[in-house]
Amino acid sequence: MIDLKNPEIKFALDAVRQAAILVRQVQAEMVSPALTKDDRSPVTVADLASQALISKLLSETFPGDPLVAEEDAAELRTPGGSRTLGRVTDFVSSYTAGANTESVCDWIDYGRGDMEAHFWTLDPIDGTKGFLRGDQYAVALALVEDGQAQVSVLGCPHLSNAWRPDYGGPGSLVIGARGQGAWTTSIESPGDFTRLAVSEVSDISQARILRSVESGHTNVDQIDRFAKALGVQAEPVRLDSQAKYAVLAAGGGELYLRLLSPSSPDYREKIWDQAIGSLVLEEAGGKISDLDGKPLDFTAGRSLTGNRGVLASNTLLHVDALAALIEIGV
Repeated sequence: MIDLKNPEIKFALDAVRQAAILVRQVQAEMVSPALTKDDRSPVTVADLASQALISKLLSETFPGDPLVAEEDAAELRTPGGSRTLGRVTDFVSSYTAGANTESVCDWIDYGRGDMEAHFWTLDPIDGTKGFLRGDQYAVALALVEDGQAQVSVLGCPHLSNAWRPDYGGPGSLVIGARGQGAWTTSIESPGDFTRLAVSEVSDISQARILRSVESGHTNVDQIDRFAKALGVQAEPVRLDSQAKYAVLAAGGGELYLRLLSPSSPDYREKIWDQAIGSLVLEEAGGKISDLDGKPLDFTAGRSLTGNRGVLASNTLLHVDALAALIEIGV
């Protein structure tokens, strides 16, 4: 069983749970079918409010621990950002004391910390387009020590049991702790924890590939060629965000790739996009590497400059998947 008395595990679970509930409130109040494609105000408010809340909780619980996160408050501090700042402050003040426009900006900027031997990394909302559709997204937080994630928590408000889409359901907290396995419990009523284990599918033709709903996140044509090279017959599982890692860890799929988009061939993954989910998957028995089979290097900075893309699997299919990538010239 996971050590729930460990202060870092306890903090990560509690902080992500509070932020996931806050973000779900923003989604319920601000996201509507009438939202235009270019209106990102709800996700901006949710991203910043989530980061402000977790940053505040971290600075109080572990003073001095650096936080490496995606957002900053530069735009909020300008006259043009005042309206957004007001909305962010309103949401944050419902969940913690002492929230005003100045303190909220300071809490957000706490996430501009340096990568030291011991630091936290946060993606306050992973899967922004899923969030805007009222679909899947995740709040993602990890503790990294000496280049390895030690504690990772995903808050997935629209998944039940870490793998089943359940809109309006209790949501899933998914945690991986090094050497202690991967586990899930409810966001709404955390209590009993269920241990997660990857799928035991070893027939590559039956591999379910987890694919993004949004085509801009990867190279769609190459994923189609990859599936054909493997002879995959199973239907893919489509969802956005690091919620994919929760689904993989729970046995709801077998393969996940982050290929290089034709529009961004030099793109390198950000640490907060991979460190959290990778530990959850590994502790459930899965395997993760880059497209060349190398381990992900979380010591290179905010971007994984030494790695090309990502391949995640249930371990049993990893070698075959790497061979298929070579075959199609990825």
